[in-house]
Amino acid sequence: MSDSVSIAPATFDRFGLHHTLIRGIHAAGFETPWPIQVETIPPGLDGRDVLGLAQTGTGKTAAFALPLLDRLLGERRKGPRALVLAPTRELASQITEEIRALARFTRLKMATIYGGVSIHSQISALRQRPEVVVGCPGRVLDLLQQGVLRLGQVETLVLDEADHMFDMGFLPGIRKILGALPDRRQNLLFSATMPKEVRGLADDLLKTPHVVELADMAPATTVKHTLVLVAEQRKHALLEHVLTQDNCDSAIVFTRTKHRARRLAARLDQAGHRAVGLQGNLSQSQRDRAMRSFRSRHHNILVATDIVARGIDVSGVSHVINFDVPDTPEAYTHRLGRTGRAERHGEACTFVTASDSGWVRATERMIGSRIPRRQVEGFEPDVNEKPRRPDGRARNRPPHSARRGRSHRRAG
Repeated sequence: MSDSVSIAPATFDRFGLHHTLIRGIHAAGFETPWPIQVETIPPGLDGRDVLGLAQTGTGKTAAFALPLLDRLLGERRKGPRALVLAPTRELASQITEEIRALARFTRLKMATIYGGVSIHSQISALRQRPEVVVGCPGRVLDLLQQGVLRLGQVETLVLDEADHMFDMGFLPGIRKILGALPDRRQNLLFSATMPKEVRGLADDLLKTPHVVELADMAPATTVKHTLVLVAEQRKHALLEHVLTQDNCDSAIVFTRTKHRARRLAARLDQAGHRAVGLQGNLSQSQRDRAMRSFRSRHHNILVATDIVARGIDVSGVSHVINFDVPDTPEAYTHRLGRTGRAERHGEACTFVTASDSGWVRATERMIGSRIPRRQVEGFEPDVNEKPRRPDGRARNRPPHSARRGRSHRRAG
């Protein structure tokens, strides 16, 4: 009989967090910390600046929320002491929900501020002097300029999905917000990619940061991803086939435009599917209802565009379907990150037409491998098919001529 030593899995107790946070962690169902949490929580607790490069769905929110909350519990003072900036309303709401769950046994208050909804309720929330403010840069800057939001006591700043904030043009506004913060503070910056503009912001913002690189432009190993070759006019029929034949429990279907997302969601709903659309033309209350419906499984198909779906964390999504290829190779990895989360397995398929050959080459170059092809019987593309636009009309220019050049530059 050989001697063996069993090593117990790591737990959150190892970090020495405040006892009320440990209660919140257990109540939230967290057991074993994920790699991003193991790597960033200790330096965060030490007050160091942190640069975390990791995809969404890897536990980033708890990675920055737990050190932030622990610091607030060490010395109780009213007023905004932590500011978390996120690129979209949905992500801001999601971050607040998770922080609130972790802090449920504390008396810490939180406020979420973003555009698209009444400013008056957010002003009322700020007058309660919450310790944590989570918001989108536009509304944060608006309330700051009105004198309603005061940031002179902020001790911790978090920038989440910094690359997406650059994509949406928020960096000038963020720099204005930084000017209203105290010079002495802790800065935590998280991003999936590091374009030069975000690198410049990080260099200006972070002081001798602890750097954690877990991001990989290749999709997670838990995601089985394939390209399905299909004629443009056969995409709807192929989508029906995948939704009904591929053991699809729940799916996010990505389209290139908000109008296409709206029409496709309506078409699936009329065909008897439990589908709901999520796109930029919806009011905030409509977007909130759509997300609640998808999370509760009242609807099991979400049709969305990149602008509203990036960063959304919904557990148990079995499939990601790219009805249209994304605008850039980087967005491919972000889309696929909606499934295969938290070490669960997921499937992703991308509908590729003759017009998408440039995008395929650029994306495979970026991830460093060939994406497997999948042929679905009955949907074989016509080898003589001419490149077409999404509306089905033939293109009068070389396929993806402009987009191919842009994608290659970003990939490099």
